[in-house]
Amino acid sequence: MANPIYERSRAKLDAVRMVSASGILGYGFPESSFKAALERKPHMVGVDGGSSDPGPHYLGSGKTLNSRLAMKRDLSLLMRGAIANGIPMMVGTSGGAGGEPHLQACADIVREIARENDLRFKMALIHSEQDKAFLKSRLKAGRVRALGRAPALTEATIEKAERIVGMMGPEPYRAVLDAGAQVIMGGRGTDPAPWVALATHYGLPAAPAWYAGKILECACNAAIPKKHDCLLVTVGKDAIEAEPLNPELRCTPLSVAVQALHENASPITRYEPGGVLDSSACRIESVSDRRVRVSGMRWTPAPYSIKLEAAQKVGYSTITFAATRDPGLIGQIDSFMAFVKESTVTKVRALGLSPEDYELVIRLYGRDGVMGEWEPNKDAVPIELAIIAECVGKTQDIATAALSLARVTLLHSDFPGRMCREGNMAFPFSPSDIERGAIYEFTMQHVVEPDDPLQMFPIEYENV
Repeated sequence: MANPIYERSRAKLDAVRMVSASGILGYGFPESSFKAALERKPHMVGVDGGSSDPGPHYLGSGKTLNSRLAMKRDLSLLMRGAIANGIPMMVGTSGGAGGEPHLQACADIVREIARENDLRFKMALIHSEQDKAFLKSRLKAGRVRALGRAPALTEATIEKAERIVGMMGPEPYRAVLDAGAQVIMGGRGTDPAPWVALATHYGLPAAPAWYAGKILECACNAAIPKKHDCLLVTVGKDAIEAEPLNPELRCTPLSVAVQALHENASPITRYEPGGVLDSSACRIESVSDRRVRVSGMRWTPAPYSIKLEAAQKVGYSTITFAATRDPGLIGQIDSFMAFVKESTVTKVRALGLSPEDYELVIRLYGRDGVMGEWEPNKDAVPIELAIIAECVGKTQDIATAALSLARVTLLHSDFPGRMCREGNMAFPFSPSDIERGAIYEFTMQHVVEPDDPLQMFPIEYENV
């Protein structure tokens, strides 16, 4: 029996319709919107699976950003809809960070959904976790460079990384589409890649394909009011048109322009693997009260490079939450916190630990917990303060021991004018001290030059 995906892959089209279901896999979307999307006969459905926005924990730990239940719900709707309509379903940056454990977690969900719904399809897994020996060889060959003000990459930084991923472009997705895969799960990639792959797979130019991918990567972030919902983008040879599938939402020239600026340092240029998208001559106009057309985008090819992301373990964290409404304490909070930190050092030293073994960080929400030193309204007197105290130690035991002494010092220390002879703080949780486990930091802001766009991204096929 002919594979409809393979048969359609031979066609070249004047326009394609592509759907993005939600901002990230597991964020959810209305079933009614997805049903409306399928009624428009799209050429693919997809969703971005992750981001570096939630920080380095997920890449370092291998844990998924969203829950298995939430991802399974979204994947089940997407898979059943795609297979019933003979179109591909693609997920980028699977599991939140796109490393090997994230990709495998999502692949297991796909297999489970297939068993439960008696589905048959060809699945492709595109791996993005990088081999350290390969990266060291690229480094020695002078084919790794730093971005912006990042320091030069070293072998030591590569070796210390818990996990390293490369952000693939659309080419691996193109390859699996050519091979007839229908359910396509990608590791870490540049967010627009799955949609760019589909559009260029059908012969459409890179410029509108990349612009469409940018609009689709966050789905109805390009619409108002913003919510997690399905977006349809039609890509032609020289323009795109975007509209939400939920009748309560609408795209406007401003909402689409805002999404085009999303996560981009420049308002008019966006650097991607293999080229630069230039929107300086774009014309953004309403087609209807909820549909927007964009034209005039340009794509300039450039030497091919792949951005690297890495997470390195920096210690173990224990935190506590507390709060106070005592105006006497709030009025002298800086001197009190200085006393707490100094006293904690003395108490922790009695355990045989030095200040080099841990770090105590105290954040004051209600005063400058968000902005820190950049807070412009420094003279405002808060009614209450929320306090987050964190100790980062070389081991979990060190972090917990130091934090417990800091917490006791916060709670039971005197200060001038103190009237309450009991606790200074209210603690919302018991136990008050929460062990967070290992914590990580991002350590790479670099690009590597591969021999070709597929070299760093092995592909695995499976008949499910």
